[in-house]
Amino acid sequence: MSPLTHHVRFNWLAILTAAIASFLFEAIWFSVFMIPWLEGIGRGKEWLMMAAAIHPATQYGTAFLCSIVAATVLTLLIQITGEQTARRGILLALLIWTGFVATSWAKEYVFEVRSFQIYAINAGHSLLDLAIVGAIVGGWKHKPRVAFRPQTAT
Repeated sequence: MSPLTHHVRFNWLAILTAAIASFLFEAIWFSVFMIPWLEGIGRGKEWLMMAAAIHPATQYGTAFLCSIVAATVLTLLIQITGEQTARRGILLALLIWTGFVATSWAKEYVFEVRSFQIYAINAGHSLLDLAIVGAIVGGWKHKPRVAFRPQTAT
């Protein structure tokens, strides 16, 4: 079957679970790296305490929506490129990260004269985040539906 005609089944429970895992991982990652991240973007802790121009619900909603989109796209790519497995999910995540995220950010950061520290924090988060999402949506397959057929006495 051609990848273009391959039937893709979106497991929305797996996608939602991957998005939640991504969202939680991001919260943990940036809590651990908060001080070096703030230094890398040229801000201090007091900046976090001030009222932001964007409402936190908008920020968190956007982050969660982006996680859903990433999980959905990874689900699609995993299925159209071959067998749906956690390994394939992780490998595709690493390939996407290498080809698009790491390179795009490297070009942006070098021209913005940002530090390697902030690049490593942001790109490292994306690398691990995509791998987690890829493992979940790749490894979580639909269980086959089995029709109940009562046994007849012979």
